[in-house]
Amino acid sequence: MAATAVLLHPTTPPDYHRIISPTLQIPSNPQVSIPVGILACQRDPLLRQINTTVVSCNVSQPAAAPSGKKTKKAVLTPTLPSDPILEVILHDTVIFPEGGGQPTDTGIITTEEGKVWSVVQAKRHGGQGVHYVQVKDGNLESAIQAFTPGSKVIASLDEAGYDRRYDHMSMHTSQHLLSALLETRLNLPTLSWSLTSYPQPCYVEIPRGMSPEEILSIQTEANRLVFEGRKVHIEVEELDRDKERPVEVLESGRAVGRGLPEDYTGGVKRVVIIDGVDKNPCCGTHLPSLHNLQVFLLPHTDALSRSSTTSARLYFLAGPRLIAHTISTHKHLVDTSTILSCGAPLVPERVSQVVEERKKAEKRVGDVETELAKYISRDLLSALSESSEAVFKKHIHRTDDSTNPLGFLSSIASALTAGVLPEMKPHVIILSSSSSVQTSAATTVVLVSGSDDKLVKAAGDALRARLGVKGGGKGQKWSGKFTGVWKESKESATVAGILKEINQ
Repeated sequence: MAATAVLLHPTTPPDYHRIISPTLQIPSNPQVSIPVGILACQRDPLLRQINTTVVSCNVSQPAAAPSGKKTKKAVLTPTLPSDPILEVILHDTVIFPEGGGQPTDTGIITTEEGKVWSVVQAKRHGGQGVHYVQVKDGNLESAIQAFTPGSKVIASLDEAGYDRRYDHMSMHTSQHLLSALLETRLNLPTLSWSLTSYPQPCYVEIPRGMSPEEILSIQTEANRLVFEGRKVHIEVEELDRDKERPVEVLESGRAVGRGLPEDYTGGVKRVVIIDGVDKNPCCGTHLPSLHNLQVFLLPHTDALSRSSTTSARLYFLAGPRLIAHTISTHKHLVDTSTILSCGAPLVPERVSQVVEERKKAEKRVGDVETELAKYISRDLLSALSESSEAVFKKHIHRTDDSTNPLGFLSSIASALTAGVLPEMKPHVIILSSSSSVQTSAATTVVLVSGSDDKLVKAAGDALRARLGVKGGGKGQKWSGKFTGVWKESKESATVAGILKEINQ
C-alpha cells in the first residue's frame, strides 16, 4: 500500500491566548458582540472560520469626505465598491477589524441559505468589529433579511484573505521583535511604524540613522531569536484607563509609539509578549512563534528632516514578503546578467563598465554637438552679414531624438550670439526641434534668439498666440514647447508667416 501524506493547517497552541484577570470573561450570549481585543481572530490568529451569529445589520452610509489636509496612508485599505454595503456586527469573528497599525482583513460570510457574501473591509467602531458586506445584486431587502439578528452564519478567511492576514501577522510580529531589539540594544525607540502594501518593505521610524554595522548586528540578533523559535503569546485583562501610562514624549516633542485610541470602548487591555524579548500593548494579530519569520533589514536608512528633529526610516522584510523579495531580486539579477551577457557575480562590474562607457559616449556626443552648433551658427552669421533685409529673420527646424534637444538649440543660439559683431544688422532666429516619431502627444521644443528684446518678445508672443506654444523668456532668448504633430506645411509655414510680419 502506497504511503500518503496529509498536510494539515498550522494550529495555534492552547496557551497562546491567556486571560490573566479572574473577572474577565468572553461573552457567551450570541446576541452580544464580543469586544475587539478578545475576538476569535485575536484569540486564535490561525483560525480560518467560525460559526457565529448576527447581532445587528444596517445599511452603510457613505462617510463624509475628511476636512482639512489629506493624509497619505502607506497601506491602501481595500476600496469600497459602488454596490450597496451592509455594516454587519457578529457575535464573534475571524475577520480582523483594522487597528493597532494593522490593516483590515478581507473575507467571506456564508448565510444560512448557503449564499456567500464578500467582506470587503472590517473596522472597529468603538469596541465592536464591524464587517462591511458587499451586496452585489443590489437587492438590499433580501440582503438585510439574510442578516437578520439572530441568524446563524459562518465567518471565514478565504485563500486570498488568509494570505493577506498571514502577511500582516508576519510583518507585525517582526516589527515588535525589531523595535524591541533596537530599543534594548541601541537605545533607539520606535517613533512610529508602517505596515505597507504587499510586497513593499515595511519600516520603523527611529530617532537617527544607523550604520551598516549596527543594522547587521540587529539583523543577526533578530534571526538568532527566530532560529530559536521564541514563542509569542497574548495576555488580556480588563482595561483600567486610570492606570494606563501616558505615551512617552522625547525632548524633540515626538511621541514614542501610540496610546490606546480615545474611541476604544471594548474594555480590554491586550498585551503581546515575545518570550524573553518584548512585552507591548497591541490589538493586532500575531504569529504564535518566531520560528518561520526570517527577518531581513535593508542595509540603509532614509533620513527624514523635520523642523524640530531629524529621524530615519529602517526598512525590513519577513515571512511571505521576504520570499517574494528574494524571488523578485533574483529574477532582476538573472535578467540583467542575460542582457549584459555575463554571469550573475559579474553584474556589478559589467554595470560599472556600461555606466563609464555611457559617460564617455555622452561626452563625445556633447563635444560633437558643440562643434556642429558652431558650424550652424557660422552659416547663420554668414547669411546675416550678406543679408540686404533691415531685419534678418530665419527659421531652422531639426529632427532630434536626443534627451535634450533644447540644449543643442541653446548651443546654436549661444554660438551665434558670441559671433555677432556690433555693426551687424538686427536679427531674430527661430529654432525648432521635433522627434522622428510624431504623435498627438509629441513635443517640439522652440527657441527664439535675437539681437533685440522687442524682436524676441514679438516672436514669442506670436508663437504663443498662433501655434499654442507654451513658454516664456527674458532678454534675447525665449523658449517653449509645442504639443502635437509638427508639419512642414502647417507649423513651419506659420513660423515663416510670423517672421515675415516682424519688423524693427
